[in-house]
Amino acid sequence: MCLILCFVQLLVTASNSQKPSDSVLTSLLAPMSKVIQEVQAFREKNRSSPLFNHLSAVSESVPALGWVAMAPKPGPYVKEMQDAAMFYTNRVLKDYKEKDKMHVEWVSAYVSIWTELQAYIKQHHTTGLSWSQTVSHILVPSGGAPAPPPPGPPPPPMDLGKSSGGDSGATNHNALFASINKGADITKGLKHVSDNQKTHKNPVLKAQGGPLPSGPKPFAAWPTAAASPARTLPPVLELDGKKWKVENQEGAHGLVISDTELKQVVYAFKCNNSTLQVKGKINSITLDNCKKLGLVFEDVVGIVEVINCKDVKVQVMGKVPTISINKTDGCHVYLSKDSLSCEIVSAKSSEMNVLVPNKDGEYTEIPVPEQFKTVWDGSKLVTTATEIAG
Repeated sequence: MCLILCFVQLLVTASNSQKPSDSVLTSLLAPMSKVIQEVQAFREKNRSSPLFNHLSAVSESVPALGWVAMAPKPGPYVKEMQDAAMFYTNRVLKDYKEKDKMHVEWVSAYVSIWTELQAYIKQHHTTGLSWSQTVSHILVPSGGAPAPPPPGPPPPPMDLGKSSGGDSGATNHNALFASINKGADITKGLKHVSDNQKTHKNPVLKAQGGPLPSGPKPFAAWPTAAASPARTLPPVLELDGKKWKVENQEGAHGLVISDTELKQVVYAFKCNNSTLQVKGKINSITLDNCKKLGLVFEDVVGIVEVINCKDVKVQVMGKVPTISINKTDGCHVYLSKDSLSCEIVSAKSSEMNVLVPNKDGEYTEIPVPEQFKTVWDGSKLVTTATEIAG
């Protein structure tokens, strides 16, 4: 709720003032940037939550609100953040499609928020945040952007027994975006914020991700004090319920998980310059935010996932039905003779190679296509892999 108030407040400011300087705009974006970082930090602190995929969907997409600093195409930026969220909402659908309809409805409602936001941007802010062309002065808060008003009492609990109407979500979103365009009138219902209710104007750190295409960076400000050194977390290799947790390993060349069961999963997070061997037959393996990690495993009955990794190597000694590679730069997959029928699914990744064993016991390296050609055949789109002639 606080994030939405920050967002609405910024749009109201834009409707009542001319475009300010980059430095002033950065200060106006600071409160929203701070809340976005808190959302992302909350997700990182709750990796063991059964709703981790839900939290990840929100964490990956909420930076889309930074479109207010994007030009000249803020709409595609929101679409990119929505696509990142759908990687996790698809997992939610997979987990709950046959179990709990409430989670399926949540996915539909949440994804529609970003769809409606894109429509709103296309109609009112096609080339970037629209500032007032009639007001002759710039509304600049003294000392920086004010904090949003304190949140009101929590809403009453949802009645999960009621089915949601087919168009109610889209109608509510349209009403929200329409109300934003009221300009100054929208502030009539807001409470005055006294000085003792305002937060300190602390600078915010630069947000995750690369630089924005143009305009001021939405999640950057000037630090007033030296940044504290990065905190080193202790390495972890333990069984937590049905999950083997392998975390924060640095230069560990000899990690072995041997006492495994079919119902167990392995989750490796932020392991760098290390090797991990998994013996026996297990359900699934996930590599997340790992660099220069070597994984060797015997049999997986579900899926092996590689997410947000760099320069990793995965070798299967037995069988695995599916290997998924997402947002990864550099991944070598070594298949065994028993796993040649494995399906390899990739998205937003580069420098992927599959190594297939030959008759001599050596490996033949085959690159995974990264460039595609799409044509219209008269009835549908047809996409094929292409190669650049050297």
